[in-house]
Amino acid sequence: MRSFLFSIAYWVLSAFYASLVAILSMLPGRKPMAFALRLYTWRMLWAMHWIAGIKVEVKGKERLPPGAFIIAAKHHSWGDGFVMFAHVENLSFVTNNQLEKIPLLKGILRKFGAIVVDNCGGPEARRALSRSAAQANAEGRRILIYPEGHLAKPGEHFRYRTGVYHMARDFNLPVVPVATNLGCFWQQMDFAKKPGVATVEFLDPIQPGLTKDAFLAQLEAVVEARSQELIAQAKGEPVRPSLLVANPDEVKKAALVAEAA
Repeated sequence: MRSFLFSIAYWVLSAFYASLVAILSMLPGRKPMAFALRLYTWRMLWAMHWIAGIKVEVKGKERLPPGAFIIAAKHHSWGDGFVMFAHVENLSFVTNNQLEKIPLLKGILRKFGAIVVDNCGGPEARRALSRSAAQANAEGRRILIYPEGHLAKPGEHFRYRTGVYHMARDFNLPVVPVATNLGCFWQQMDFAKKPGVATVEFLDPIQPGLTKDAFLAQLEAVVEARSQELIAQAKGEPVRPSLLVANPDEVKKAALVAEAA
């Protein structure tokens, strides 16, 4: 019943605030849209807590550096984004180009300053990421990116992509890793929700200056290790290592290459 009621609240709130954001997108600047989006995310966290029974504890906000920075977060659930936008001001985000296919959303994303890239990656996607991120950085906005590029099940992870490294290097910005166990209560896009106390934790920033391989290894190590600890706490089980799984976009791309050959 909780899941059903939350689903109703989810779509009602989403429809209302999507309409509001569409109207506000006609005003100059992005601040009115950003305010509506932040209000929406707080309402969604309220619904998660009081309807779905998922209370989210946010830890480590004192670790957030002043000014501009990049957030590289573990992505378990649609709920992850609500937490980030509710708790971090002046935030832009990296998203895949599939969202631009939704009617009216392309213009809203552009106006809001979302960084839209081809989810299959490659040199062109990296250049597009750099161009869009440059504008966000020039305006002093924080940038949210999910370095795996996909929603992962608790206990699993995809290969960490290089886009976050290139942004950090190009703009000399610290990267704040984020660990979570939210997927234990709301997994990916699932209808079913499990009541409980979820944790989202900001970890110590990774400062610029590392090589690409060293940076990605450190980012993956701290995010996966802490996420696995949080998952173990939620389940009351021993800590287990995260399992690397194949990225569906890379599998699809490889299949297309093989078919073309």
